Amino acid sequence: MSNIRKELYEFDKFRLEVSERILWRAGERVPLSEKAFDTLVALVRRGNHLVGKDELLTEVWAGAFVEENNLDKNISILRRALGERDGKGKFIETVRGHGYRFVAPIQVSSSETQTDAPLETKAEQLELVGNSSVDDENDAEIKNLKLENEAEIQTPKFKTDEIRNPKSKIQNRAAFAALILLLSAGAAFYFWRAPAKSVSSPQLKTIAVLPFKSLGAEKRNEALELGMADSLIAKLGSAEIIVRPLGSVSRFAALEQDSLAAGRELNVETVLDGTIQTAGNRIRISAQLFRTSDGKQLWSGQFDEKFDDIFAVQDAISERVATALKIRLGGNVKKHYTENVEAYQFYMKGRFYLLKAIKSETETGISYFQAAIEADPNYALAYAGLADAYRGRAVGGEMPSAEVFPKAKAAAAKAIELDATLAEAQTNLAHISFWYDWDWTGAENQHKRALELDPNSADTLQFYAHLLSNTGRHTEALAKIKRAREIDPLNLRINALEGLFLLHAGQTDEAIARLQKTLELDSNYRLANMFAARAYIEKGMYPEAVAATDKVKEFADGGSEPIAFGAFALARTGKLDEAKNALDELLKLSETRYVPPYNLALIYNALGESGKALDYLEKSFAEKDVRMVFLKVEPKWNNLRSEARFVALMRRMNFE
Repeated sequence: MSNIRKELYEFDKFRLEVSERILWRAGERVPLSEKAFDTLVALVRRGNHLVGKDELLTEVWAGAFVEENNLDKNISILRRALGERDGKGKFIETVRGHGYRFVAPIQVSSSETQTDAPLETKAEQLELVGNSSVDDENDAEIKNLKLENEAEIQTPKFKTDEIRNPKSKIQNRAAFAALILLLSAGAAFYFWRAPAKSVSSPQLKTIAVLPFKSLGAEKRNEALELGMADSLIAKLGSAEIIVRPLGSVSRFAALEQDSLAAGRELNVETVLDGTIQTAGNRIRISAQLFRTSDGKQLWSGQFDEKFDDIFAVQDAISERVATALKIRLGGNVKKHYTENVEAYQFYMKGRFYLLKAIKSETETGISYFQAAIEADPNYALAYAGLADAYRGRAVGGEMPSAEVFPKAKAAAAKAIELDATLAEAQTNLAHISFWYDWDWTGAENQHKRALELDPNSADTLQFYAHLLSNTGRHTEALAKIKRAREIDPLNLRINALEGLFLLHAGQTDEAIARLQKTLELDSNYRLANMFAARAYIEKGMYPEAVAATDKVKEFADGGSEPIAFGAFALARTGKLDEAKNALDELLKLSETRYVPPYNLALIYNALGESGKALDYLEKSFAEKDVRMVFLKVEPKWNNLRSEARFVALMRRMNFE
């Protein structure tokens, strides 16, 4: 046994335990990021003395090149954590052009504790990420790290590589294995005693995994930041917890993002975020889990690894978060869809570009998914991503279905062949059966299978709701889309689709109200504006419908849909010449690029040319135009429903 003297400081209502790396305020733990804590320690240790910015940067980010704004950000975080008001700092004084001074009276105290053996110091790792290749800075790095390491109660560092001592590497692995065994035994005892929760239990926990942040804006790798969140979202998903999907958390990727504010906006109980640094073949990841109600830190950990071990880091983080939240993880926790790091990086970039939902970016995403498959031909997730990208091109990009959907279908089928438990692939296949095959029964069975694999998938729920709505099962559709919104409340597509499904159900006022709420989240969102235009037409609000379609034209990359619905509204107001001009515009455009026949049929129908409208609907059927899935529920066709040719189309579409 040996004694360790703890380093303690008290000021105002705060108690700073340097050795334990904890800041207390009136008995409550104050959550701080690793670097913010180190910045506070550096200031407090020097008492009422000026600490230069260069001095702080050298000490807190030893051996790494970072910008001064990283220090400014940490000071801002500290001011908020200490309760300072703007311009009324009573703890940290800014000395303009020089640095900072901690001005609050400090009482220094100490206490001793016993430990079986000193913990291994961080300074024993020479090859730290950041700027570890700069030899003349290693001494400063080691000196700084030794100051931090008198004792440490943070989650033990998970190491897969020891530079100097191979014997130490073996010992550390054995110790880590023993730790995991103990944690597993404890978790098993907990779960043996705890009753299983129902999938539909209202007690389900909620968490948001935010994109991990780079420590310097000049070295950002947004695909890696988003990819870490994406992987952890997949691993944490289970029947006991709702994890906000990637599409919703991606908007909180800014370096200055307040994680607690993001968690509250996402309406979750806990939020997981972290930082990433890379250098050469090494990666440093810090992660923190906070409770959003009071900001309490529930867990934190730091991992210094070779990049090849990123999958093991993701496993460790998800397991420790699950332990902190007292939940059982699903089958994905230990699942690695690839062991090929190059393939994984290509896949992450593909997801990053696909998420932007811009035609040109989707093309870039497809190239990265293909590169991932070339690097690992058995990478099921990469095939699922490719299927999703191809589907998006056909549905949103106004491309001939026959050029794109067979590729999407083949990619989804290959993903399922490689991994029949991959919910994303089952959902993609169901979506293809809906949009392209018009196989309503097959699509429903595939959606049900996807929900068996992932009951809390907001994507599967919204796409299943789409099928139910377009086939006239409105009550079921509205229940499914409401559930999807509960799981992912800030998802723009889910909110917009709920408005569309309300319109299909004949609840036009409710549809407009939901779409207006969606536009409050993003006034430029294409789908919300397009669906609002449809609803405005049904209410006779034609100027509003034209305004909505005009707004879409500004951002729709030359799409024909806003032109068609805008012309429909113009025709209803009696502005027939303007509607005919829009029709001529699309007919001329169709000579050089694909224009969905469905959109031309809409304008002909608005102009009273029913025969022409039916001609183009039949052409739309022959070309497998995806918009034909709306034939049963789109009120713009109500005047044709008794026509024999329209009835025949309904039967051929399997609606009747």
